[in-house]
Amino acid sequence: MQKVTFANNKSPFYSAIRKEVNEYFKQKNISQQGNWNLYIKTVIFLSVTVVLYTWLVFYTPVWYIALPMAALLGMNQAFIGFNVMHDSCHGSYSEKKWVNEFFGYSMNFLGSSAFLWKTKHNVVHHTYTNIDGIDDDIMKIPVLRHCETQQKLKMHRYQYIYSVLIYFLTIHFWVWLMDFIKYFTGKVVVTPLNFNTKEHIIFWVTKVWYTVAYIVIPWYFLGFPTFIIGFLVMNALFGLTMSLVFQLAHVVEKVQFEEALHGDKLIEKEWAEHQVLTTCNFSTNNKILSWFLGGLNFQIEHHLFPRVSHIHYPEISGIVQRVCKQFNVSYNYYPSMGEAVASHFKVMKDLGK
Repeated sequence: MQKVTFANNKSPFYSAIRKEVNEYFKQKNISQQGNWNLYIKTVIFLSVTVVLYTWLVFYTPVWYIALPMAALLGMNQAFIGFNVMHDSCHGSYSEKKWVNEFFGYSMNFLGSSAFLWKTKHNVVHHTYTNIDGIDDDIMKIPVLRHCETQQKLKMHRYQYIYSVLIYFLTIHFWVWLMDFIKYFTGKVVVTPLNFNTKEHIIFWVTKVWYTVAYIVIPWYFLGFPTFIIGFLVMNALFGLTMSLVFQLAHVVEKVQFEEALHGDKLIEKEWAEHQVLTTCNFSTNNKILSWFLGGLNFQIEHHLFPRVSHIHYPEISGIVQRVCKQFNVSYNYYPSMGEAVASHFKVMKDLGK
């Protein structure tokens, strides 16, 4: 594996942010993990999934109601990922380890693997954000080109158009292709995976569960044509919602990229500064959007404090902005989600020219 190191790790920038954020929680006398606000969201999103699944499969409404409900089911699954799985896998859902582990398996409930996610996302992405050659989130070559250091192919000229189709198909690629590539190669790009017997068993049980719950049972009760339409619609909205939210954080005009394609690499910034410069926030004043997205529109705060629950991001964002300004570190931000979406597709178009 290539060795990537960050320069000047004793810089006062991150120390200043941590000091002020820790002081905030101390003064408020509150936990950095989740509270009843998060737990209520958990009950709502999980209940909506059970209700919609039961309604669609066993009490199927007419098609013009069923299709929007299948789309809503897919979006709701993304909301489970944003709010429940994400915090749990980062250890920020609860102060109790077993609670985090239990709700982290909501990723397996959705068909993937919490173990793979923790390596891919927590270890690789959060350490080597936007570093080409290591960060799996921007390694979609040859299908998509995410940064200048990646090989450009003729088809990338149209990636700003066909990327939407890729986002629609993301869950299929994720569940049936990328998980198995990581499993059988034993690594995430270049970072090794350390499976134990328990995780091997959970991986295969998850795939069987997903096949039975989301394919076999609906197919049996609905028949193939109705099942396949609903299945594709559900996963299209699941994939589009999931993909766009994460893309808006790291593949937009305001963020920076690095590369580690040719051996060891020294990043000429400290880790915390690198996180801020390679990440972008959007629409942070929209409380409704923040509620559904699990605070993932506050990606800068999340990358600096992944073990702090997303319910605290609106409060600590002012601290992060103030310290960034104090140390002359750019705080990337788009006022609306629409502006962030437009910026993402402009980047995709420019990278294909």
